[in-house]
Amino acid sequence: MQRSVDYVRTLTAQSRSARANRHLGYALAGVAGAMNAGGFLAVHQYTSHMTGIVSSAADNFALGAFDLVLDALGAIVSFLLGAATTALLVNYGRRRALASEYALPLLCEALLLLAFGVLGARLSSVQGLFVPATVMLLCFTMGLQNALVTKLSHAEIRTTHMTGIVTDIGIELGKMLYWNADKGNANPARPRVAANHERLVVLCGLLGAFFCGGVAGALGFKILGYVATVPLALLLCGLAIVPALDDLRSRGRRR
Repeated sequence: MQRSVDYVRTLTAQSRSARANRHLGYALAGVAGAMNAGGFLAVHQYTSHMTGIVSSAADNFALGAFDLVLDALGAIVSFLLGAATTALLVNYGRRRALASEYALPLLCEALLLLAFGVLGARLSSVQGLFVPATVMLLCFTMGLQNALVTKLSHAEIRTTHMTGIVTDIGIELGKMLYWNADKGNANPARPRVAANHERLVVLCGLLGAFFCGGVAGALGFKILGYVATVPLALLLCGLAIVPALDDLRSRGRRR
């Protein structure tokens, strides 16, 4: 039991390791995939894909569909505010030397998903409000999560940006396929081209986790409806609860 608690504690600890970054990245990529796929079934729009949303805003602006442009701007601003919220929470925790420095955004995300899962079925009957509000909520949580993983991994891992992941996989595969004609003769002016196999494994793991999360999220929403977000919220709470409890115990001892 204690080993499990210690392991969970390391996932969002202030002192980072490559292993903790990988494992947390896999878990959050799965959550992002589930949110993205489930959200599409709910509102027929992907919410992690800012490139597509910006492109749709440009298209609708050119076509004169200004109401859709405003919807896209709302999604973009929500994603941006989610990322800004992560920066605020992380820096708040860092200035106060909290063990939950990186756990606070996850707890915030969990609460938002829990609220959406519990209230989604009721709000879906509110015409004209549900779709924009849901898109903005999901975009906010995506921005929150993506900024968190970006900060704690120093931009080495992303969990919602699969375009960049697939691009990096292609780059590593290209390095792997490159033939070093002079590999027997070391030449400092012409260093060997070599793939980073460890990075390639991590990238493929993130892509696979996002895909598997998407399948689980789509099936969950199809079978359970909005309640399917509740297990995701519980998972996020499980990832973040140990350092949060550590801070509460530390605060109690100081009092």
